[in-house]
Amino acid sequence: MSTSTLEDKSFLLTGISWEHYEAMLAMLADRPVRLTYDRGCLELMSPSFNHERLKKRLARLVEVLTEELNIPLVAGGSTTFKRRDLERGLEPDECFYIQNASRVQGKQVLDLATDPPPDLVIEIDFTSSSLNRLDIYAALGVPEVWRYANDRLKVYRLDLDGKFQEQERSGVFEFLLPSDLIALLEQFEQSTDTELARVYRSSLRPNPSVDHS
Repeated sequence: MSTSTLEDKSFLLTGISWEHYEAMLAMLADRPVRLTYDRGCLELMSPSFNHERLKKRLARLVEVLTEELNIPLVAGGSTTFKRRDLERGLEPDECFYIQNASRVQGKQVLDLATDPPPDLVIEIDFTSSSLNRLDIYAALGVPEVWRYANDRLKVYRLDLDGKFQEQERSGVFEFLLPSDLIALLEQFEQSTDTELARVYRSSLRPNPSVDHS
């Protein structure tokens, strides 16, 4: 009998060819296992319930935000993004096309040789990866990563040199402070996702009781 734990489980394989990586992707396509490949090294991670719950809650807030502000959004979930020429590939916890939503809407298959990477990636890091996932995202050209670790949400933006730098605010949503999202998640930690989304949605709407004249 298996049980859910608070920590993610992972292990690292080395000396893995690109062909073996793709074969593993095909074999594990329907299983809840994240694969990260970086030039011969392959990490397999089985996410915990807490990991999946938090990534879904953050994704829900992004979706509510874009709905209320009428910002185009195409959600990519945990799509596998890979490039053979770079020998790198991985699945984000959650990802979104926002600035590039119009370029991928309606598509059923994405190819990074011709399609853009997601504009925003969410990473939940309860158990530090053996591989540098930020470096892989940088190589793939992902412009922004939100990384949750140790009860903090950090925003990383890709600079002109192709390196991630931590920023105080999101570049995708320039008005958004990561600390505000964390405060909301902490306040409603014991609440359902429905209540969390309802409260956040309400906070984004103009207060009709306020006289703006």
